[in-house]
Amino acid sequence: MKYRNFKTVPRMIFGRGSFDQLDDVLSEQRRNEQDFAVFLVDEVHQGKPLAERLPLADPDQLIWLDVTDEPKTTYIDQLVEKIQAFADGQRPISVIGLGGGSSLDIAKAVSLMLTNPGSAADYQGWDLIKHPAIHHVGIPTISGTGAEASRTTVLTGPEKKLGINSDHTVFDQIIMDPDLVEGVPKNQWFYTGMDCFIHNVEALNGTYINEFARAFGEKSQSLCHEVFLDDHPDADEKLMMASYFGGQSIAYSQVGACHALSYGLSYVLGYHHGIGNCIVFNVLDDFYPEGVATFRKMMAKHNITLPENVCADLSDAEMDKMIQVASGLAPLWDNVYGPDWQNNVTPELLRGLYEKM
Repeated sequence: MKYRNFKTVPRMIFGRGSFDQLDDVLSEQRRNEQDFAVFLVDEVHQGKPLAERLPLADPDQLIWLDVTDEPKTTYIDQLVEKIQAFADGQRPISVIGLGGGSSLDIAKAVSLMLTNPGSAADYQGWDLIKHPAIHHVGIPTISGTGAEASRTTVLTGPEKKLGINSDHTVFDQIIMDPDLVEGVPKNQWFYTGMDCFIHNVEALNGTYINEFARAFGEKSQSLCHEVFLDDHPDADEKLMMASYFGGQSIAYSQVGACHALSYGLSYVLGYHHGIGNCIVFNVLDDFYPEGVATFRKMMAKHNITLPENVCADLSDAEMDKMIQVASGLAPLWDNVYGPDWQNNVTPELLRGLYEKM
């Protein structure tokens, strides 16, 4: 057997107040006065105290990100063109992503597309990237997606929702500062945290599971229980580490049925990843009975009500597109059923699950 030689984030800083060390991180990359960094920041922070703390040097470029929709390949291409025009072709010394999972995925994708020709849509898949990315830094301001740890940047393209999966996608540096996640709206906090919880359920119950992935996944799941069932006083720190460990677990395993179905739901109906996962997971009793039961306890404890009948008014074409997107994620279904997954993942199965939502 040949084992995967996967890449993980080589440098990380964790702790309250650690965001203030970003300037030190960038100083290591700067060589002359013309060197510039690109800050890609969720526009929710515009005009807020965090914006005043950005360590911008004179030549740096600051772009406020619109993450109203899930990141699209067309948006990545537009950002790359904007950066290239800003510096007349000169490449930045670093790309910094600051925000939630969408902002981090955008930063990863932009750093890749500054060194690889064509459109971001050309690289949706596994190991299609040929050239290393620009140095890139991830700083989460909400916890759960695991985007800070993963080798994937999930994008919606013209034909599919699928990540750019590559060792070159992994951040060169992450800064995990629990101070930055304070004040997140409760529903968003819950939905994004559940992305982490669901990651773990899928990985721990999948065919790809191994002791490496299990070690990270079980610790991440334990932390999720402390945060969402026990109301631990250090919940911000614990959820931030649960997110990171969950992302690490997936690096050597895989997600499963929920994420596959959620990609289809998001592609057609535009649901953000966290809430989309929750809508899907709530109907997967036959796949993950214990995980779904615990998920419902967490929803009840935090008074979360999910949208219902979201697929009730879909046209046949829309339903067919959802089924196409969901069934196209072969590694995820392989993790659910094994190599013969295509015998189980039928249009009838997927349609029945979507109709339950």
